[in-house]
Amino acid sequence: MGAFAAHALKPLLLRNGTWDVWQTAVFYQFVHALAMLAMGQGTTLRKPTLFCWCLGTVMFSGSLYFLALFPSQHWAGPATPVGGMLLIVGWGCLLWDLRHRKQKS
Repeated sequence: MGAFAAHALKPLLLRNGTWDVWQTAVFYQFVHALAMLAMGQGTTLRKPTLFCWCLGTVMFSGSLYFLALFPSQHWAGPATPVGGMLLIVGWGCLLWDLRHRKQKS
């Protein structure tokens, strides 16, 4: 999404004043994609963590992408904090799982 914006959407995003919004969405999508890939290597990712991260990324980054392209469409704004909360809950689920595994060992 970052490369797409840099090559195809930059004039529009700069005109809308939403370049930073798009970059924030890219950053959070990238971080959580890496986290899911890392967790998939050698360990099982709990379903609640995966669910929260996937839905949270779609809601958080997706709503920011939409708002960056269509800044007058404020109705999409409430999805951003809900998505952010889901991302946080996903990290909490992961920490809970890691703590439980450590106690069982």
